[in-house]
Amino acid sequence: MFSILHTVGVEAPVSSVYGAISTKAGLSGWWTEKVTGDECVGGVLHFSFDDHGGNDMRVLELLSSRRVAWECVGGAPEWIGTRVSFDLKESEGECKVLFAQRGWREEVEFMHYCSTKWAVYLVGLKALLETGRGTPYPNDTRISRRFE
Repeated sequence: MFSILHTVGVEAPVSSVYGAISTKAGLSGWWTEKVTGDECVGGVLHFSFDDHGGNDMRVLELLSSRRVAWECVGGAPEWIGTRVSFDLKESEGECKVLFAQRGWREEVEFMHYCSTKWAVYLVGLKALLETGRGTPYPNDTRISRRFE
């Protein structure tokens, strides 16, 4: 199994970062503007990317100001069964976000693309919390004609 791993430091309170990764309102500020579903443990969140499809994520964990974890239960075949987590740590005056998407069955080109897109979105999360303005889909940076 393969994993995508990233970290980003955010100059914001851990509680604010947690809100941005655990609620539909927060997630729509940096990942995609179209978030629906149930944001409680056991619920399923749907993230829509218009004609590019979407992802359904079952909420596995919500540990206040520490961790959010999901399992992909719908979307791109390569994503099904992967687990996404955000671990939060306060360090040196910032909140460190440790991101992981684990469980990729193959290290395919789409995984490389998704790794770069996750980095783009995590920088958008940082921007949202530090400046008040994120870059969620459809306002994110395009990186490849093949997948977008």
